[in-house]
Amino acid sequence: MRVYPTFFRIVFSGMDPEKAHKIGYEAIRAVACTPAAPLMRAVMRPAPELATEALGLTFPSPFGLAAGFDKEASAVVALTNLGFGHVEVGTVTAQAQPGNAKPRLFRLVEDRAVINRMGFNNDGAAAVAPRVRKAVDGLYRRWGRNRPIVGVNIGKTKKVDLADAVEDYLASTRLLAAGADYLVVNVSSPNTPGLRQLQDIDSLRPLLQAVGETADETAGRHVPLLVKIAPDLTDEDIDDVARLALDLKLDGVVATNTTVQRSGLVTDPETVIAAGVGGLSGAPLKERSLEVLRRLRAALGEGPVIISVGGVETGDDVQQRLDAGANLVQGYTAFLYEGPFWAARINRRLQKLQRRR
Repeated sequence: MRVYPTFFRIVFSGMDPEKAHKIGYEAIRAVACTPAAPLMRAVMRPAPELATEALGLTFPSPFGLAAGFDKEASAVVALTNLGFGHVEVGTVTAQAQPGNAKPRLFRLVEDRAVINRMGFNNDGAAAVAPRVRKAVDGLYRRWGRNRPIVGVNIGKTKKVDLADAVEDYLASTRLLAAGADYLVVNVSSPNTPGLRQLQDIDSLRPLLQAVGETADETAGRHVPLLVKIAPDLTDEDIDDVARLALDLKLDGVVATNTTVQRSGLVTDPETVIAAGVGGLSGAPLKERSLEVLRRLRAALGEGPVIISVGGVETGDDVQQRLDAGANLVQGYTAFLYEGPFWAARINRRLQKLQRRR
């Protein structure tokens, strides 16, 4: 019997979503500081056969936590105790910023979805960088060389003009690259005005070139670099991104971010309208995210890594993405509905599916 969905319905469903997220986040951190943490880590640790090679790294599981949950990089070790093979921190901006006005997070429970317009609220790269390094050190101590992986997702500071976006991303890169296992350039959030314009190939090329060169120079090693794209790109735009990734020898693409579309929802339309603008994530994104994955893999061949995210809820969903060409898979929204044992359940299901094969 799964207890958490009942707990969610009784305790969290009527609570402000952002407050509920904060309570859950702090609870996960608190448990990691108790004597129960080593036992939890041992019980939820992915099976050895789930280890996955990607980006020149070994991931304990192909399934990880997408950016957005741990913007502060303060719960990385605690989250890996739950079975995630990697945690992507962020989105982090060069300057600390409060994000958009509240309320800015809305549940569509009937759709198992969320609308957010958080606006990259975070403590800024200077504050997050030492936490990332501390988290990686802590994972080495607890797990050894087969530790979970820590990625960092970087975005544009809201008050910085688009004309100065490259230097803004570079400011974050100089602070974060050395501590990160990989970097993701986020140009696809709908909640920072003008950001998605950077997905245009003429803007994206110099940005990715500059970040890649700066990351490697700063870290003194090659830092795998990926770009995160929106599901709302046209098929032709997706092909352009794939060609650019090949041309720049980019390490990978994260597909996809949230969508601004609202079609196919079962939630009462007035509730959806009342939530307002923002990015929709969760189950309704599943089909489009899968379509983008398949198109990217066809265009990229066997080259750059694809991290598939969007509408992932079960181990079967994760396996479907892997079969469709993803190297790694991420989730987030279902975590809010499924609770702390979600990643471990997915890993157990993946193990069963792989053993059957």
